[in-house]
Amino acid sequence: MLTNEPAHTPSAALQQQQSYAVELLDALPMRLQVLDLARHTVIAPDGKRYVVATFDDRRLGRNYVTAIYPQQNDYLTLVRLTIAEFSSPNPEEAIQRHISVAQTIQQDGVRKFSKTA
Repeated sequence: MLTNEPAHTPSAALQQQQSYAVELLDALPMRLQVLDLARHTVIAPDGKRYVVATFDDRRLGRNYVTAIYPQQNDYLTLVRLTIAEFSSPNPEEAIQRHISVAQTIQQDGVRKFSKTA
């Protein structure tokens, strides 16, 4: 017997993911990856560029993650050199963390988040 109910597939779940329009002053928007809530290139006072990405990592049990990555040659994101990561329990808090992290980098640079500083 056929029904008109939609199939529960991973692609259907991804299409239902809520999108967030996050605009930051003096930050460059980037193309979102599949699980991203927000992604920006942020320029620190010393001129260095960093990518602040907030994404849904619940499938790995890490909730919503906001991560900071260095950027090289103004375009190459060095994802294996994560500077810091923060976990948030829901998307609203993750977006607020994203905005807060980006603004902190713009004002103070990344020293506050650096593991080696």
